[in-house]
Amino acid sequence: MTLHKRRLRELIVFAVMATLVGLPWIIMQQKPAAYRFQYEFSRRFQLLLGKEQGPRRQPPWRETLKLSKEEFPGLDKVLARASMHDRTVILTTLNAAWAQPNTMVDLFLDSFEQGDGIKYLLKHLVIIALDQVAYDRCTELHTACFMLTTEGVDFAADKFFMTEDYLKMMWRRIEFLRYVLEMGYNFVFSDADIMWFRDPFPRFDKTADLQIACDKYTGIPEDLENRPNGGFVYARSNNRSIDFYKYWYMSREDHPGLHDQDVLNEIKFDQDFVDIGLELQFLDTLYFGGFCEVSRDLESVCTMHANCCTGLQRKLQDLRLVKEDWKRFKEMPLQMKRHQRVYWRAPRLCLLSFES
Repeated sequence: MTLHKRRLRELIVFAVMATLVGLPWIIMQQKPAAYRFQYEFSRRFQLLLGKEQGPRRQPPWRETLKLSKEEFPGLDKVLARASMHDRTVILTTLNAAWAQPNTMVDLFLDSFEQGDGIKYLLKHLVIIALDQVAYDRCTELHTACFMLTTEGVDFAADKFFMTEDYLKMMWRRIEFLRYVLEMGYNFVFSDADIMWFRDPFPRFDKTADLQIACDKYTGIPEDLENRPNGGFVYARSNNRSIDFYKYWYMSREDHPGLHDQDVLNEIKFDQDFVDIGLELQFLDTLYFGGFCEVSRDLESVCTMHANCCTGLQRKLQDLRLVKEDWKRFKEMPLQMKRHQRVYWRAPRLCLLSFES
């Protein structure tokens, strides 16, 4: 190679590298899509240099993680009855501790009744009961109930954060949600300690495969530095979302002792995760707030989650404050809403959750 050609090649490589580093930074200041752009540009640059040697190996979890219809008898009928026209369902889980009268399930269902024109969403809600007590209570309160059993595990009692039974319950949930996707249903999964105020669907991005709530939101939907919270998820059924749930569930073995959210934080930078091609977005806490990061805009908020809080009684007390504040806001005259800002009183007791 002549000196002229060598210098020309070095100049081209330098220009490409400068673009690789600088252009995403410039775009990042203006468009959230910069994160996707940065990855795709990097991948194409590796291909240009001859460093990408073709498709990666077929991950073993794609074939080994199989679930059968017999494991969830009757689920197809329950989902079909509750489904929207586009095969979307709303799901929550319930155990005996949260199913007692005047506790979590009552607050959850009542929030749809008291929300801003969202009562109709109840017909698309399926309550997944984790024990017989929860199933019996569900059938008293709601029309779409499904009993999800796990051999050798009792999910009836209140599961304290990060205990062994708590982790088993979280991973059983991930496994179940993956099967719902495999059945061809999109879903909104909502923990039962979430109050619903407005229809969330207009806030969802129609192109994303999976959108998840945050404990902490950076302000950019694609930013992987967001802190996800698996208590509120919107997932569209396709090969990418199914592969992601398989990979998420399998990854529990590589990260023993971590719950689903912490494992997601670990794997979201993995090459296998990148190869899935999942269009992942994080939901703005302005619309999907919680006790970790409270939405201050009652005119816009869709949901409020009792996250960053441990203990059933703490959650109940603070969610009752949320319910009262929402009722007070709804009853205010429009003119007063414009001139008098309403703030949530919660969290209160939940602030004591992690004190020693």
